[in-house]
Amino acid sequence: MVIWLGFAALILLLLALDLGVFHRHAHVVSPREGLAWSVIWTTLSLLFAVFIYHGFEHQWFGLGTSPDPVDGALNTGWSALVKYLTGYVVEQSLSIDNMFVIAMLFRFFAVPAAYQHRVLFWGILGALALRGVMIAIGTALVSQFAWVLYIFGGFLILTAVKMLFLDIEGSDPRTNIVVRLTRKLFPVTKKFHRHKFVLRRRGKWLLTPLALALVMVETTDVIFAVDSIPAIFAITADPFLVFASNAFAILGLRSLYFVLAGALTAFRYLKVSLAIVLAMVGTKMLAHHWLKEWLGEYFNLWVLGAILLVLTAGTISSLLVTVAETPARLTKRDG
Repeated sequence: MVIWLGFAALILLLLALDLGVFHRHAHVVSPREGLAWSVIWTTLSLLFAVFIYHGFEHQWFGLGTSPDPVDGALNTGWSALVKYLTGYVVEQSLSIDNMFVIAMLFRFFAVPAAYQHRVLFWGILGALALRGVMIAIGTALVSQFAWVLYIFGGFLILTAVKMLFLDIEGSDPRTNIVVRLTRKLFPVTKKFHRHKFVLRRRGKWLLTPLALALVMVETTDVIFAVDSIPAIFAITADPFLVFASNAFAILGLRSLYFVLAGALTAFRYLKVSLAIVLAMVGTKMLAHHWLKEWLGEYFNLWVLGAILLVLTAGTISSLLVTVAETPARLTKRDG
């Protein structure tokens, strides 16, 4: 219990510093500022990895004293470190796909750039709470029923196939049942009112378009969490490792969004890479014991390397194609 309270206090402190100190005043977050914050969040995630290693190696606060339901072994400092980093990479890579949807939502609702960070901040709080509940349920299921991992594995492979044909640009938020229900239950203003989500007018509480954008961001996170939470259980079912890797990945998502928001269309093969990652993770769930016998004790390290290789290949391929097509587009535009 002490470790959970301490970790919750750390996350709340980081969020309080983020919004209450560094982003107290609404402003447009430039790609350069987003990159700086991405480096900061990544550094904090890696520093926490040091704590993970020593915490599990020396069993601080009871860490590493219970077998991991996924492989049935006690997590040492090294195994916990690899699982934490793999979970972090998987969660953050799958969250990138969520950025495409968020960018589309911000365009649709015409959210001013100065207020986008505020929407993402409160969206993060909701995401952390939601994932905490989902992780608790998932951990209980995996601990009691080992065959649930096979269901998760099959689901991830089907999701990978679906991702290849998912058209997020063709969707219309106005037809979304959550948006229609929200508009039916609450009156919504036609214009933005600075950074406010709600306002009181003539004795009635009204939502602003910024609140609708927040509702949709939360809704998309629910959808994407259905994919990413089962994926982490391919790596580990230790609740602290699962939640810690998810939390730090989500915390860095906002900054990464502002770095990539203007260039998301350039990463045309990223969705294919993410689909491959999901298929790999799903396959690991289905063939866990066979892979462990084939790759040895440190097969989780091989899985982490394979995931990084696939993501790197997709990113480099996308950038090479984009660079190659740039002269042709410029020539066509000038002509």
